[in-house]
Amino acid sequence: MAKTDCPPLAMPRPCSSDSLGFFLFSLAIYVQNAKMKIICHNSDKVQFMSSHDASMRLLVVDLLAEREAFGRAGVQEIINHFSADEVFLWSPHTDQRLDYGYGIVVENPVEADAIVVTGSRRNVTMWEAWMDDVVALVRSAEVPIYGICFGHQIIAHAFGGRIIRSTEDSHFVGEVKGSDGSTVFASFAHQEHVVDAGELEVVASAAHCKIAECRHPTRPIYTVQYHPEAVKEVLDVALACGDMSENERSAYEDQLLTTDVSIAFGLGA
Repeated sequence: MAKTDCPPLAMPRPCSSDSLGFFLFSLAIYVQNAKMKIICHNSDKVQFMSSHDASMRLLVVDLLAEREAFGRAGVQEIINHFSADEVFLWSPHTDQRLDYGYGIVVENPVEADAIVVTGSRRNVTMWEAWMDDVVALVRSAEVPIYGICFGHQIIAHAFGGRIIRSTEDSHFVGEVKGSDGSTVFASFAHQEHVVDAGELEVVASAAHCKIAECRHPTRPIYTVQYHPEAVKEVLDVALACGDMSENERSAYEDQLLTTDVSIAFGLGA
């Protein structure tokens, strides 16, 4: 399918203040230790202030940088939920990234207050050299880390987990049940599964994916197998840009989706 001009990104939707949950709590722990404090404005964004007027720096390990929808639009949806003064984009897997029109592209990881590891079209079971650099970052970073899809898998791998490749793709909206009794419907798009979380704790599951969410027992690390950034606006960009066929788009029923990035932070808390 030929690519067309992509529509402009929509503005973020408001989210409930209690949806930030575990990840926001983890951020608070880190920020408190750094002699900073969190301010939460408009309920759906993580904001920072310090006695030294430090700015909030977000590092996105952007592993879909060559994609219009889940790269440019998806990362925009992710960062909409942070009040970051500076957003850094690190894409160790490619030097052919798109020009997003936002963020600071870096060749190596930079010091940041939080890290997000995105999804990818690459596979943990088909290891590539650059993945060692991501693992090294995950293991050494002392700030909160949030992993999505491939990010969920490589973070589990970094802490001794095991990932396998299924014979079938999982592209649909699925019900995710948290260990705290919470339930959401989220967009899955993956073929590899975490089957052993290693040091991580499993905090939510789905019928096809028993390890759908994890967190580290002592560090502010949280991961999800699904794509919380796959809101309607991002899916529509995917269809318009040719990143997704009409049949693929129809598999994600908008009316069933009950999660987004900030809600995903709170599952399993």
